[in-house]
Amino acid sequence: MGHMNVRLYVEKQVEGMAAFSHALDMPLAFQESAPSTFVPVDQHVRFIREVLPGRPISMDGCVVSVGESDAVIYQELRHSDGALSAAFLTRVAHIDTKARELFPWSTRARAALEAHIETPPAEAAPRSFDPYAPALETSDIRIETARDLGIPMIGKGAVPHHHLDVHGRMTPAWIIGRISDSVPNLLYDWRKRVAEAAGGVRMGAAVLENRLRYHRWPKAGDLYEIHTSLGSTAEKTHSLVHWVMDPVTGLPWATSQVVAITLDLDARKAIATPPAMLEDLERIAPRGLSL
Repeated sequence: MGHMNVRLYVEKQVEGMAAFSHALDMPLAFQESAPSTFVPVDQHVRFIREVLPGRPISMDGCVVSVGESDAVIYQELRHSDGALSAAFLTRVAHIDTKARELFPWSTRARAALEAHIETPPAEAAPRSFDPYAPALETSDIRIETARDLGIPMIGKGAVPHHHLDVHGRMTPAWIIGRISDSVPNLLYDWRKRVAEAAGGVRMGAAVLENRLRYHRWPKAGDLYEIHTSLGSTAEKTHSLVHWVMDPVTGLPWATSQVVAITLDLDARKAIATPPAMLEDLERIAPRGLSL
């Protein structure tokens, strides 16, 4: 596409979180020997201005709120001219690295978190999703639901060892990366037809906004299936709901809802979708799934 993939944005977000952990008096949180760490539970990402290869980029962040064993952390990527590139609003859970159970912040960590509380800039505010909106319980998200509704499976596989973090669990970047890798299996031909209807422009795609919920964390060798449903449509955007499922237990690893566009690679603008093509999209990705 000529720009950074969503997986790389999240890689940088996680690296930024690891660097921030030192300021939060938890310098071991992202090391193998850590007794506790913090992991994303619910994350909202806005992709505002694309990052092109070789262009300078920097990250800043703050704490938005602190709970007994969780916190909401804001991070942003900006271009060298100060323009906002991407914004991340992540609710993290403080967990025991062995049992993966919620673990209250220490007095020192809580004090450090509270010392970094600030208000994110208004320009970074979510537009398509409420990041705090109620969502389905993990136990209510079952693989049988997707199969019974005829929701297409767009990707499947087993988690490789090199997609794990230091605690032996699949990294957030590779969870979103596997979704991104699988979407062309569903939409490549459809997007190509949209580009042809727009005069044969060079076709690409881009995600504008994403809400991700991390339910459980797969280990090396665990299986996954990705089922994708249509959320909503507009002239230039479409929303997709992805369920990343464990076919062994039938429960979710992660769920996601995105707002995406078909992209004119030369003009770097969204391509309008003819009404007939939106009807095709309804058939390709039947509705039925939600967060």
